[in-house]
Amino acid sequence: MISEVDVTVGSGLKVTCDRDQLVSTLATVSRVVSSRGSVQVLSGVLLRPDGDRLELAATDMELSLRTTLAATVEGDSAVVVPGKLLVDLARLLPASEVTIEYRPDEGVAHISSGSYSSKLNVFAAEDFPRLPVIDPARHTIATPSLLETVERVARSASKDESRPVLTGIQVRFEGKKLFMAATDSYRLSFKETELETEGPELEAIIPARALAELSRIAAGTETVELGVNENTVVFGTGDTWLTTRRIDGQFPDVSRLLPESFEIEVDLPRAELRDVVRRAAVMALRNAPLRLRFAEGELTISAQSQDVGETHESLPAAYTGEPLEIGFNAEFLAEGVESVRGDTVRMKLINPLRAGLITSADESFWYLIMPIRLAG
Repeated sequence: MISEVDVTVGSGLKVTCDRDQLVSTLATVSRVVSSRGSVQVLSGVLLRPDGDRLELAATDMELSLRTTLAATVEGDSAVVVPGKLLVDLARLLPASEVTIEYRPDEGVAHISSGSYSSKLNVFAAEDFPRLPVIDPARHTIATPSLLETVERVARSASKDESRPVLTGIQVRFEGKKLFMAATDSYRLSFKETELETEGPELEAIIPARALAELSRIAAGTETVELGVNENTVVFGTGDTWLTTRRIDGQFPDVSRLLPESFEIEVDLPRAELRDVVRRAAVMALRNAPLRLRFAEGELTISAQSQDVGETHESLPAAYTGEPLEIGFNAEFLAEGVESVRGDTVRMKLINPLRAGLITSADESFWYLIMPIRLAG
């Protein structure tokens, strides 16, 4: 059980550790230090003794990261050091061993490594925010299942902070099933994943950037510990813990956004379609749409940009019926195709003015994309 971070002022702190391990650990936690200058202590990393290890923590008030580092630790003080500065400095230190010593009466941290020495101004540990408690009941989730689900949907999350709900990913567990959805109002990704064990009782909107950080820190691990508090969600892997606030608000009703039926359904070879879309997208500058024309036995993808040029390329398609032409944002279409796994992409359409659906053969993943009205 890990409780809130203790920020005891104490009598001082002296830490000796391996330079490369220090760089790696600092690089992990400093990713969430705040770049906003209004609260300077948020630009720092908290150093705190934890037995024969050093605990490092950082937060921007939305996300927090904490982990530990093997070290020789003396003293009982906590101190906040400039995060980005210490990372950059540690990478350049000349010797493999580093000593960081904080003396409260001086108000600085002494850094030494081989012949190098410096003094860094620090922030008071008592000004550092109390981090969320990491002691809820936790569930073990297989890392590959969790991270693959994040990867498949995260691209559709919005980056527009004026609509906070859309910057998150809707996460829901039902028994041994995990559901995730993300949308920026122009496209929507949805993934259903079968888990090996039951997940927690959780339905929450979790910031997409928090799940992106989780993907980085949990890459290569076998399991992730997942805990749920009233306002936060906790993820743990090894000695590293990520906490994130839940986003308040109403996420769009995914089931209502998905059309009940489609007029056209075409299976296309994924690799070939992906490559054709990528090549056409090179010419689709200044938001020029990709034009998809379905005709008997083929799909032709074209793009035209003023002052640049035009392109068109065809591939076989099991399509019959009257020709249909529809336009899509090039980047969004490419990301939808890339998000499908397997050899086949199933494309479902209604008409040139209604959303199209890109899905896998088993439809455990689908990607709804709004069309662009074509001129002429």
